[in-house]
Amino acid sequence: MEIVYHGHSCVQIVTEGKSLVIDPFLRGNPLAAAKPEDIKADAVLLTHAHADHILDAEPIAKANGAKVVAIVELATYLSWKGLDTIGMNLGGTVDLGFARAKMIQAFHTSGITLEDERGIVYAGTPAGFIIRAEGKTILHAGDTCLFGDMKLIGEREKIDLAFIPIGDHYTMGPDDALQAAEWYGARQVVPVHYNTFPVIRQDAEAFVNRLKEKGIRGKVLAPGERMSL
Repeated sequence: MEIVYHGHSCVQIVTEGKSLVIDPFLRGNPLAAAKPEDIKADAVLLTHAHADHILDAEPIAKANGAKVVAIVELATYLSWKGLDTIGMNLGGTVDLGFARAKMIQAFHTSGITLEDERGIVYAGTPAGFIIRAEGKTILHAGDTCLFGDMKLIGEREKIDLAFIPIGDHYTMGPDDALQAAEWYGARQVVPVHYNTFPVIRQDAEAFVNRLKEKGIRGKVLAPGERMSL
């Protein structure tokens, strides 16, 4: 299995000749190394509706004929834009054939801002995902603050790799992310959702060093960098 980090919260998982991408945000990310047309995906998973997580879902899904998996309200909205969607809800699991994705809770907000109309469309509850493929378990926390049930998730799951936001301001910062990493009990942690904008600038290497002090293996991935799992 190969993991590709595309910057911000965008993660791609390639397994058995198939691929899924989570929260594609490339055109609006000055640090991204790829463009939407570079992404080959059989499924697009969305944690919530903010632009920095769904901006490139439409071009990637349409170019690849990919299914879009999201909370039911967001999936319905995107289906009206011509996308092939799978709407689901917290606690549910979808079988993609090459991988299974369980939707887990995250504490955040979720809405689509219509600038011209000065309106916001409600887009359901934000979420994270637990992805299972090739006998591996990968957690993408989504945008979230720290919450106690992360410990429950860690007790129930054997997580091989966790993607955890560290940017602060819009999500939890490094201190809370460190606690989240402990509670998830993941074998390896990769920080996400930082440095894209000045307000979420963080030292990811310092965070990984703090993980090591806790006996947790961490890895910083640059946009476009790949790792094997």
